[in-house]
Amino acid sequence: MDLLIIGVDTGGTFTDFLYNHGGRWRVYKVLSTPDDPARSVLQGLEHITRVFSCRVVHGSTVATNAVLERKGVKTAVITNAGFEDLLVLGRQNRSRLYDLFYRKPDPLVPASLRFGIQGRIDASGSQVQPLDAEALDGIVQSIREQGVQSIAVCLLFSYLNPGHEQAVYARLQELGLPVSMSHAILPEFREFERLSTTVLNAYVSPVMSGYLQRIKDSLAPSLLRIMQSNGGSISVEQAMQEPVRTILSGPAGGVVGALHTAGAAGFERIITLDMGGTSTDVCLVDGELPLSTEACLSGLPLGVPMLDIHTVGAGGGSIAVLDEGGALKVGPESAGSDPGPICYGRGRQITVTDAHLFLGRLRPDRFLGGEMVLDKTMLNQALTIMAGQAGLDPLQLAEGILAVADANMERAIRVISVEKGYDPREFTLVSFGGAGGLHCAGLAMLLSIPRVLIPVDPGVLSARGMVQADVIRDYSLTVMLRHKDAFCEHLEKMFRPLEQKALHDMQEAGFASGEVSLQHFLDMRYKGQSFEIMVPWEPGENKTDKFHELHRQKYGHHHPDREVELVNVRLRAVGFPDKPGPDLLPHAGPELPDEARLGEAKVMFQGGFCPAVILDRNELRPGNEFSGPAIVTEYTSTVVFPPFARGRVDHLGNIIMELS
Repeated sequence: MDLLIIGVDTGGTFTDFLYNHGGRWRVYKVLSTPDDPARSVLQGLEHITRVFSCRVVHGSTVATNAVLERKGVKTAVITNAGFEDLLVLGRQNRSRLYDLFYRKPDPLVPASLRFGIQGRIDASGSQVQPLDAEALDGIVQSIREQGVQSIAVCLLFSYLNPGHEQAVYARLQELGLPVSMSHAILPEFREFERLSTTVLNAYVSPVMSGYLQRIKDSLAPSLLRIMQSNGGSISVEQAMQEPVRTILSGPAGGVVGALHTAGAAGFERIITLDMGGTSTDVCLVDGELPLSTEACLSGLPLGVPMLDIHTVGAGGGSIAVLDEGGALKVGPESAGSDPGPICYGRGRQITVTDAHLFLGRLRPDRFLGGEMVLDKTMLNQALTIMAGQAGLDPLQLAEGILAVADANMERAIRVISVEKGYDPREFTLVSFGGAGGLHCAGLAMLLSIPRVLIPVDPGVLSARGMVQADVIRDYSLTVMLRHKDAFCEHLEKMFRPLEQKALHDMQEAGFASGEVSLQHFLDMRYKGQSFEIMVPWEPGENKTDKFHELHRQKYGHHHPDREVELVNVRLRAVGFPDKPGPDLLPHAGPELPDEARLGEAKVMFQGGFCPAVILDRNELRPGNEFSGPAIVTEYTSTVVFPPFARGRVDHLGNIIMELS
């Protein structure tokens, strides 16, 4: 039997599968099972093939949800004496500056499980006080008595000298518990961020390990890889050890898929719109994947490299409510897959999906290719009741729900574009996710984006991106060098230990040294600044000129005469696995084939109903053209073309929406 290549993306409402067999791409979706996410994954894999001879790349929300819902394991922290409350103190930044009742999120580890130990490494990496072995014995006993399930160890300056952390790790082995050490998770300065990242890893490690082990055992002897938040995949073993690297892996798969798809279609500057059932993820890609080391999850810093993705609680399942003042709110609470929107048959609260169905934008008999029929019976009554409370008629309420959802997503796109100095008019919007096609035209008009690209199978593009993702390992080290040291001939020597480790790790992943690309980065800043810019660098290049230019692009100014500091060196090792190509379709003329036309329906646009042609995307061919109003239906998504939009199918089967 030929090897199956499968991408799996677990979302809040659906679990998506995209697989390639015999050179053809196929799609499958099942409702997610939040009580046991592995169940829907294994259910879908069993449906695709009962002979598990396959290569699977999986993006999971298990670690993310464990943090958001505070459902990780009982975790202990060991740090230096006097630093036990660092998790609570953190930074003095406030995300809501004018909120008089603002409170920081509660720490993941209570005070009773935060242990301090005498012993100190200084800022040069030298030991100034030996580790207190007797105190460590008492800590081990206390951890055993309190039923701790995972341990985080974060000691001062361990990125320069990990000796004390390694001694603590050796002593903890008798407990048989997973231990996360900061010098292995994030060997960088900034004590709070390093501690927070290490604690997050320890908090979700047993949860993620159990989940992945179950899938791995069911797939054996097939190959399982896990999507990372940085746009690449890693082995299942590393994902078990460092699950913090998998947080936001699903959205990262979508960005990778959008980058590959748009690049093949001739568009390098894109804004991605990934709208699922629970949330919407947006990302600006200016030719290459945008990396960030300043991410947060539920107010907790994450220092590992991640794609720069902005998320808002606006999805197809987002619930519409009237607040105490009578104002209409949409999200962030979601109906999820259970009970789901009212039109799924079990929900009781109106969602964005319900509003689209009520306005005629979703075809009840074409949802999931006709496999799931949407029911309007209970929806009409629910909308009538809420409309009466709001002083509107049901149609106005439904349009208002969509307008509020659009406003939430518009603000998110402005955060990653306008607020960072980019003009959305110079980009192409790539719309995907199950609900992206329902909103992309309106959002493009609000932001003056001239065109929208809707990929083939947009509802499972994240799963496609996982299949297309390279194997990536990230390494970093804090060096803290000033101008006179940072730009000397010894810079290349700083990378050599990272390069050796990277080549060793990639060899274990199945790549020879000649098959690995090593990408070098420098975290640089002006002396006195608090944050750095990640500067791509090749040996022999002028480092300062590139930094000055990137600083000007990001902040609008630069200072060539100021002293520059090199803070961290970073290395990214990339391996390139075999990837199936896109399906090739014969070119046709602009005339739509008769079988693509499914009829007409009355659809609400801008306050009035008008006839819209219903099209079957499976019957569209490269070269076909059409004008709105139109509704394009397919298995994974529905795309709405308002009267001001035109569509054409490109040579890869993507639909290009042009806006007038």
